[in-house]
Amino acid sequence: MRGSSPTLRKRRLVSELRRLREVAELTIEEVGERLECSASKISRIETGRVGVSPRDVRDMLTAYGADAAALEELVQLAREARRKAWWDEFGDIVPGRYVGYEADADSIRSFQGLMIPGLLQCEAYTRALICQGLPNASTAEIDRRVRLRKARQALLREDDPLRLHAVIDEAALRRLVGGPKVMREQLERLLEIGALQNVMMQVVPFDAGGHAAMDGPFVILSFPERLDPDVVYIESTRSGVYLEQQSDVLSYAEMFERLVSASLPQRESFALITEVARTLA
Repeated sequence: MRGSSPTLRKRRLVSELRRLREVAELTIEEVGERLECSASKISRIETGRVGVSPRDVRDMLTAYGADAAALEELVQLAREARRKAWWDEFGDIVPGRYVGYEADADSIRSFQGLMIPGLLQCEAYTRALICQGLPNASTAEIDRRVRLRKARQALLREDDPLRLHAVIDEAALRRLVGGPKVMREQLERLLEIGALQNVMMQVVPFDAGGHAAMDGPFVILSFPERLDPDVVYIESTRSGVYLEQQSDVLSYAEMFERLVSASLPQRESFALITEVARTLA
C-alpha cells in the first residue's frame, strides 16, 4: 500500500516532532539541555539525517508536554519507521530515501535532459550507462544495479500503478548510449511504456529553443495522503538534494508546467521517437 513504507513514516515522524517542539516554544538547545544530549542530535533527528528510537520519541514528547494519545501514536510511528524495506539491501549503491519516496508516491513528474529516465530504461541501456559511468564496477555490482532498476520499474505495472508524467529533452533520444542497436531498443521501450494508461510522456524538441529546465533534471514526487506534502528531488553525481519547502515545490511545479507547454503533445512526441528510431535501423 502506498504511503506505508518506513521511509515515508520517518518523514511524517520527524515533521511532527519538529512541529510539537515549536508548539511547546522550545529551541533545539533547550531540548538538548532537558534531555541531557547535544543540540546537534535533536537537529539531526528533526532533519531526518539519523534514525530516532521509540525511547527518544517518548523522551522528546514528554519534554514537549504532549498528550498520551499523541505520544503513543508517534512512538508506534517510530517503531514502524525502523522496519526494514526491500531496498535496504541496495543502500550502498542508491539513496534509500529516494527509493522509499518513489515507492510511496502515487504520482511523479520528472524532467530529464541528457538521458532516458530510470523508470523508462531498457536493461541494455541501463547496463551501458552503468559501464560508462562506473568503468571499474564489477559484473556483480552492475547486475545488482540492474536488478534494483527493474524492481523500481515494476511500480508502473502494479495493480495500483504509479502515475508518471515524464518530459524528456530530444537530446536524450539522440545520444547513442550503448550504440545504435541499444538505442533503438531503448526508443522502442519508450513507445511500449508510453502506451500505458498511467504514463504520460512528452519530448521537448530542439526547435523549442531554450526552456524552463536548462539547469538540469528534477523529479517532483506526490503522495496519496494530505499529511505527506510533495517533495522535489534533484540528483547530482555524488548525492541528491531534497526540497520540501512549499515555495520551492511550487516553483518547480510551475517550471514543470512551462516545460509541458514547450513540449510536443504525446502523440507528436511518439512520432518523433519513432522517427529517431528509424534512423538507427
